[in-house]
Amino acid sequence: MKVQRLPIGTLKPNPDNPRLIKDDKFKKLVASIRSLPAMLELRPIVVNADLMVLGGNMRLKACQAAGLKEVPVVIANELTEAQQAEFVIKDNVSFGEWEWDTLANEWDTGDLSAWGLDVPTAEEEKEAYTSKITAPTYEVTGACPAVVDLLNDGKRNELVAAINAESLLPADVRNFLLNAAQRHVVFDYQAIAEYYAHATPAVQRLMEASALVIIDFDAAIRGGFVRLSEEIHDAILRDDLDHGANV
Repeated sequence: MKVQRLPIGTLKPNPDNPRLIKDDKFKKLVASIRSLPAMLELRPIVVNADLMVLGGNMRLKACQAAGLKEVPVVIANELTEAQQAEFVIKDNVSFGEWEWDTLANEWDTGDLSAWGLDVPTAEEEKEAYTSKITAPTYEVTGACPAVVDLLNDGKRNELVAAINAESLLPADVRNFLLNAAQRHVVFDYQAIAEYYAHATPAVQRLMEASALVIIDFDAAIRGGFVRLSEEIHDAILRDDLDHGANV
């Protein structure tokens, strides 16, 4: 596949492209193309045999806004329709993440912003490094709910009745379906939290063990009941390292 220059008006924007660049970011893309047009030679727009864009939909729009008459193009005429659809998505996927310390040391943040990168402010960086997760305090705020009000098992009961009505089901299939029916029990966690606040220590321990309430986030994470986002996890880890915690 070789790069060739084609009149910009012959290219067809892809109506199904899922990625949009709007407002200020689009203006920065236009300015970037005007200031460094050689970038287009190094990363040409990819089209199919019908000259419909597979990769570079927003770059084509920005080139039009920049007033270009011709653009570098690669015609990917050997891709199947399925491969074309796959390429459209993969071309718009952003892998990895920015190492902000390196960027701050090696590049001017004003330039980075002008080039379209969302550079975090000092306040945003401070917030990311000091994020904390505090376990909730369960206190009595009202009357103790009845146990029957802690969950809604109507759907589960309907399924159990329907499963038991099928007399020809093999025993293993019946047991599987009965177990699966438990997924349809809906818990009222606000009522559960209130009930927990009224409960005896023994009942509270059992509710904690079932992860009906979360008291120890570390234990809940180890047990698979809670998953932290990677960003929060890294922020907590950095904070622990800064304070000399053993991890």
